[in-house]
Amino acid sequence: MRRLLDRSPIDGFVLSILLAVVVAAVFPARGAFADVMDWVVTILIGLLFFLYGARLHPREALDGLTHWRLHLTILSFTFVLFPIIGLVLLPPLTPVIGDQLAHGVLYLTLVPSTVQSSIAFTSIARGNVAGAIVSASASNLLGVFVTPLLVVLLMSSEAGVHITAASVTKIVLEILVPFIAGQLCRPLVAGFLTKYAAPTKYVDRSSIVVVVYVAFSEGVVSGMWSIVSVWDVIAVCLLSLVFVIAMLALTGWLPKRLGFSREDTIAIQFCGTKKSLATGLPLASVMFAGSAVGFIVLPLMIFHQIQLILCSMLASRYEKQALAVTEA
Repeated sequence: MRRLLDRSPIDGFVLSILLAVVVAAVFPARGAFADVMDWVVTILIGLLFFLYGARLHPREALDGLTHWRLHLTILSFTFVLFPIIGLVLLPPLTPVIGDQLAHGVLYLTLVPSTVQSSIAFTSIARGNVAGAIVSASASNLLGVFVTPLLVVLLMSSEAGVHITAASVTKIVLEILVPFIAGQLCRPLVAGFLTKYAAPTKYVDRSSIVVVVYVAFSEGVVSGMWSIVSVWDVIAVCLLSLVFVIAMLALTGWLPKRLGFSREDTIAIQFCGTKKSLATGLPLASVMFAGSAVGFIVLPLMIFHQIQLILCSMLASRYEKQALAVTEA
């Protein structure tokens, strides 16, 4: 089974998430079990962001900032250009895939970049790894604050987004407080987290899988799949495919025109086009009401898988080019 997963073009983590969707479709959480799972999700999200805070050394977001043009370019793609595109796409997408899925597409444009895969692909492609580490870490650090703010500013209540004083308090207590607590406790727990990096990695991934299960259970119980058709899913897949290809092309072309080196351009491509499932899912479960979560995160899940496949292909291509130059 493990060999099969290793050979699969789909990441094992994403396969686990897809399995959670299937289980939610067949055995959704209902009644008292659903109430218990809501509390479990609340605790796991707090733990997840505590781990994020404890792992991220504040210096990682500050070191290397002398290359400010690189970091500013990546953050501009992540938190400026992506949201603008999401807003532009919202009106034409709404009559095609429905209001809630269209807002899900908007939401995926608001989340921060990935960390691990952005750095890994940059390394494989022989790009600026140090720059990718700083930019990807800064993106995730800022995303904890910027993404909820962008949701408040850009997303309407029509998609089930109800930002009230209680919602803001929930965001603070479930996300910001654990994150800050993790930063404060870092001197005490950093050694433990380093020593047991693999087990804690499974903790945060398991947390996200549970979040997906609960989100889609709520969607199933509320009749989400009677509203979302196969054609809607296919439309989101095609849109995500075009979206990723267009952003990879733009982030490959524009940096060269701005005078960036090959290494910097690669870092911009892999950090500036990624959207984090690991951060986006927990944030969505906190900010969005009930069954709306399933609609909101579905485009992000599809986009995430497509970006992994296409970026892995592009990174391999860059690696072959670099090896050819070295051998020549």
